[in-house]
Amino acid sequence: DGWVTLEGEVDWQYQKEAAQSAVRKLAGVVGINNMLILKPKETPENIKERIEAAFARNAALDSRKLRVTVEGKTVKLEGHVHQWLERKAAENAAWSIPGVTHVENYILIA
Repeated sequence: DGWVTLEGEVDWQYQKEAAQSAVRKLAGVVGINNMLILKPKETPENIKERIEAAFARNAALDSRKLRVTVEGKTVKLEGHVHQWLERKAAENAAWSIPGVTHVENYILIA
């Protein structure tokens, strides 16, 4: 019927997205049920520290204006930035940490 189900575990969100993107290009595929799950590797405390360190390394971000909270595998980002690109950079930094399965980006552009 043209539907493909992806199952298994991956380390990173980009791997989950890349698998779906690759399958979508195959002839005859009409839909994808992406059941791939991210393997947890970090504690909430380590995830928070790694995201904050990534913010500090990024010259485009003022890490003093950003807050990170982590509950389980979910990251919540809050604060203010000046441009959409900064907001996306902060979100990408959160997604880059192994074990993160959900990012709630509440960063405002001001």
